[in-house]
Amino acid sequence: MTRNVFALTGAGISAESGLGTFRDTDGAWARFDPMRLATPEGFAADPVLVHEFYNHRRRDALAAAPNPAHAALARLETELAERGGRLFLCTQNIDDLHEREGSRHVVHMHGELLRARCTACGTEAVWHDDLTVETPCPHCGRSGGMRPDVVWFGEMPKHLDTIDEALAEADLFVAVGTSGAVYPAAGYVAQARAFGIPTLALNLEAADNAGMFEATRLGRASETVPAFVEEVLGERR
Repeated sequence: MTRNVFALTGAGISAESGLGTFRDTDGAWARFDPMRLATPEGFAADPVLVHEFYNHRRRDALAAAPNPAHAALARLETELAERGGRLFLCTQNIDDLHEREGSRHVVHMHGELLRARCTACGTEAVWHDDLTVETPCPHCGRSGGMRPDVVWFGEMPKHLDTIDEALAEADLFVAVGTSGAVYPAAGYVAQARAFGIPTLALNLEAADNAGMFEATRLGRASETVPAFVEEVLGERR
């Protein structure tokens, strides 16, 4: 009987909300150089360019709406909790669509687009507006040091200890809309297997690490995720 579900979500769950994945043939990394736009070195070399890129992404995220896959996971969190279980929702996404659809406990391992951080004093703040090199830190007042509070290439993902602890306590590991190419997230299925936890992938197409999963269901997240949630909750009725 499933009590504790560990769900890892990636760009594929937000794709149906209009937020394209970075692996699309016309995705961001096909059109832009990630070393210029998503590294500390790129930001130091051309902060104006990096801010323009993330300002555009922030506006897109704010304009997007959650889809049925987000809604299904929010429902799973609520109903598992009511029945004495738990959903640990870990996302690689930097958008807030899970939260806007009602998920209350979301771990953003790659940071959050709607937060900003000051490189001078370390202050973090909710941020829905554009950032520029002139934006002052709301705490220390320094301009030029504000950046999106997202994890860039070469930086350490967030909340790794919390994620490892939750994975060890899970009864089921499910990955939704993940490429299986970005570590450490791509390695969580191997950790789950080592713990003897059943593993399931829900993807539009097979992920790079598809062979590690015990089962894979291909299809749109808006269809596969609600069906999966119905199965899990059906076990508990």
